[in-house]
Amino acid sequence: MTASETLGALAGLLASGKVEVVDLTATLGPDTPLLKLPPELAVDTPPVKIHKISEYDNNGPFWAWNWLELGEHSGTHFDAPHHWVTGKDYAEGYTDTLDVQRLIAPVNVLDFSKESTEDPDFLLTVEHIKAWEAEHGEIGAGEWVVLRSDWDRRNHDEAQFLNADETGPHTPGPTHDAIQYLIDKDIVGWGSQCIGTDAGQAATMDPIFPAHNLLHKHNRFGLASLTNLDRLPPKGAILIPAPLKFLNGTGSPIRALALVARG
Repeated sequence: MTASETLGALAGLLASGKVEVVDLTATLGPDTPLLKLPPELAVDTPPVKIHKISEYDNNGPFWAWNWLELGEHSGTHFDAPHHWVTGKDYAEGYTDTLDVQRLIAPVNVLDFSKESTEDPDFLLTVEHIKAWEAEHGEIGAGEWVVLRSDWDRRNHDEAQFLNADETGPHTPGPTHDAIQYLIDKDIVGWGSQCIGTDAGQAATMDPIFPAHNLLHKHNRFGLASLTNLDRLPPKGAILIPAPLKFLNGTGSPIRALALVARG
């Protein structure tokens, strides 16, 4: 089958519903949970604001539209390499310069939702990944890897989603060695259902923030606040996480989608 025939077959499968499009995106709005930076920095991402321009009124009798106020890393979002100091030197490290060919790729869904429910500080290790591969198959080069924690079930409430106390946030994430193992397998990027790509206690790790530091050092991408990973198989789905083409963008809210075979 030629490439054009394959695309034609895919179009038919989409039309028939045998390939389902699954939305992995949280609704973006004033109540969207946002990352809280340390107070000593005196700066933070502002709440998402939706400002009405017109809605069939004196400002626009036939049209409705809004203008938005939001941070690049709000809601379900994409981290480009330039987001972190270790990725600052990549010319293609911005949302307007990255290689879009890399974005659409198979996704491996590592289900550790039970462990994350039992322990909010659950850390994914190399041993966890190898055990998953032994059951589901090896993670391949150019593929996405995402951690299913079912943390999106907390997304309706910022306090529950951030799950923070005086010691900081308590959310699941990867160890340094786990991220390095995945980078050595040449993944395209890593994703989480939590507020960021790292564990909540990543600031206390050595080295700190391993997902951010290692992913972007190696020109890999990050995804955060994903939803509905329970609707994806461990292997076999295609992830489509396209960021907006902001000039010199370090990241972007996205409409993350997955193609999943049914039946």
